[in-house]
Amino acid sequence: MSFAFRLLHTDGAARRGEMSTAHGTIQTPVFMPVGTLASVKSLTTEQLEALGPEIILNNTYHLMLRPGIDLLEQLGGVHRFMNWRGAVLSDSGGFQVFSLSSIRKIREEGVEFRSHIDGSAHFLSPERSIEIQTRMGVDIAMAFDECPAYGSSREEVEKSMELTHRWAKRSLDSHSERKRVAGATDPALFGIIQGGIHHDLRKRSVDEIASLDFDGVAIGGLSVGEPKQEMLDTMRFVAPLMPAAKPRYLMGVGTPEDLVEGVAAGIDMFDCVMPTRNARNGTLFTSRGKLSIKNAKFMADQGPVDPDCSCMTCRTVSRAYLRHLFMTGEIAASVYNTIHNLSFYLDLMRAIRQSIASNSFGSFRETFLSRLASGE
Repeated sequence: MSFAFRLLHTDGAARRGEMSTAHGTIQTPVFMPVGTLASVKSLTTEQLEALGPEIILNNTYHLMLRPGIDLLEQLGGVHRFMNWRGAVLSDSGGFQVFSLSSIRKIREEGVEFRSHIDGSAHFLSPERSIEIQTRMGVDIAMAFDECPAYGSSREEVEKSMELTHRWAKRSLDSHSERKRVAGATDPALFGIIQGGIHHDLRKRSVDEIASLDFDGVAIGGLSVGEPKQEMLDTMRFVAPLMPAAKPRYLMGVGTPEDLVEGVAAGIDMFDCVMPTRNARNGTLFTSRGKLSIKNAKFMADQGPVDPDCSCMTCRTVSRAYLRHLFMTGEIAASVYNTIHNLSFYLDLMRAIRQSIASNSFGSFRETFLSRLASGE
């Protein structure tokens, strides 16, 4: 099945839609759990499936290093490798290369970098990134981009953006050529908008990326250290400018509040390590705000993490038990906490989709945000 996106309903700027892929139909707005190394940390694939996500994210950079693309392809691609039946989106490797500023060198052709694992030399270009993502067997691939660090000068951000635009065209050309040769088995390809927090650069980037024949469009370069208000302002400025007929993806964001605000601006897709990383650090998301399970006040608390949550963790174990597991360093703490946090995010998106379909997103947003703010 080739990729397709249908916009089903709108409620203000909020959008309800669905994406069709070779591995199923994805209801949007959607949150994609992050499975960096073909694994959502702390969970087995079976536990992940039980939570009901329709799509997850894999990491091109990390998988090209371990287990390596040759072996991954030999083993049947990421779906067979991790026994995952849903859809997979892969990032391009651009963000990870950005984070390796001390061990990489950017030039027009691509990026030379050294592995953070063993220091071995590698090279990523738009063409190489598309090749790797295609051989991974993912459903949605991302164009190779450069992500400038927050605090870069306007001149540096503009130069980086223009390089991203040139790489976008090369990514698309490579994808088109591979599709011509390989047929319809190639993934959908999304372009990435850059431009930092500069609205005029973002507008230029939207115009450039939207003019190209991508299957979807993403906002990159946010949640990289900028103040929260600048992130929200930029997202709210860019989202309405993005093509209405294609899925809109906000990369690497964010908190439950960020997801609600993103949907309100017209965003369809999100991913973030926050629910899984926070789970491993003992921070749990609830309908009343964040909860630190290591807090001594939970030592004898027999209640669930969140009385309004029906996940396996909240149904079966107490705050006291979760605190005990966390304080004693038991692996089960990460498992239980991750199941809860991902359930919270996925349930939030289900509730958002339902509210858009019933034209009640505005009141849902207001109630959700005020409840978090009050802790009640």
